[in-house]
Amino acid sequence: MPLALLALAVGAFGIGTTEFVMMGLLPDVADDLHISIPTAGHLVSAYALGVVIGAPLLAALTSRLARRHVLIGLMALFVAGNALSALAPGYDSLLAARFLSGLPHGAFFGVGAVVATSLVPPERKARSVSLMFLGLTVANVAGVPVATLMGQHLGWRATFLAVSVIGVAAIASLALLVPRHHTPGHGHAPATGLRGELAALRSLPVWLALLTTVAGFGALFAAYSYITPMLTESAGYAESSVTMLLALFGVGATAGNLLGGRLADHSMRGALFGGLASLAAVLVLFPLLMRAEWSAALGVTLLGMAAFVTGSPLQLMVMEKASAAPSLASSANQAAFNLANAGGAWIGGLSLAAGFGATSPALAGAALA
Repeated sequence: MPLALLALAVGAFGIGTTEFVMMGLLPDVADDLHISIPTAGHLVSAYALGVVIGAPLLAALTSRLARRHVLIGLMALFVAGNALSALAPGYDSLLAARFLSGLPHGAFFGVGAVVATSLVPPERKARSVSLMFLGLTVANVAGVPVATLMGQHLGWRATFLAVSVIGVAAIASLALLVPRHHTPGHGHAPATGLRGELAALRSLPVWLALLTTVAGFGALFAAYSYITPMLTESAGYAESSVTMLLALFGVGATAGNLLGGRLADHSMRGALFGGLASLAAVLVLFPLLMRAEWSAALGVTLLGMAAFVTGSPLQLMVMEKASAAPSLASSANQAAFNLANAGGAWIGGLSLAAGFGATSPALAGAALA
């Protein structure tokens, strides 16, 4: 595999770390800024809003630029957002900085996926996307726990400074490893301009592919958003053990991501439908798996694996449905992932509010899958 995929994975690692680390730092941020935990939770929403807005907007605005330069520029914006987060004097400025940090997220993965597939032969396209996403899943295994510990011992501002350093390393890697001119003959679609990119979004198959992403990952987040009460109330784990179990989710996600890339290169539809069926099966079994500690740990791992088997196939499907102008559609798919996060959490919350029990969000997710 080309070394340029390593550069994309480094960027994905930084993005994945900054996206999820705020959940672990909420109490520290709230104490330092003298705000409530629910108010601090808006910092998570601000990042997600930045992703949803920034993914299609930045992809559209940069549609005529060389994709190597776009990736470097997006990581520079990422570094600026995290540095401003570390230096934010108060809540309002931190909220704005988190929004800024989220803006390049979707466009980086969207444009990065287009670049990744252009660097390899057609029969290895899905694996190239999965290797870029590897940085995101590894962030859940190593980046987020380490960054959370750093924030708890050195202060939350140190965490965002460290993430900024990762971003600088990603910029250097992109500049050194991503070729200035992609090798022809590997299916690389040249930049088509804003009109061509927008035309791709008028296609019904593209929108159906995006809706599949929303439904598939909405199923995951319906359950995963409430995984802590499932583990503590149903499986009997202490709250102190949840961090270790979330790392198991990351291990499963990493394995599923790599498996999905290999399977999709043989049969994209087979990998996609097989992954969604596996996800539905795991979610249906979740109430049973949450009855004992050992089976709950297995369930969390299987949840990560089943969900992320579909990550690369979903990204590749959107790109193929918009093959003439894939950058905007690919970036829009990242916005769809974040819409799935918000929508899935809302649907899972409805089942809890209705009094169906701690594991009911998993069954709501199974219906989505």
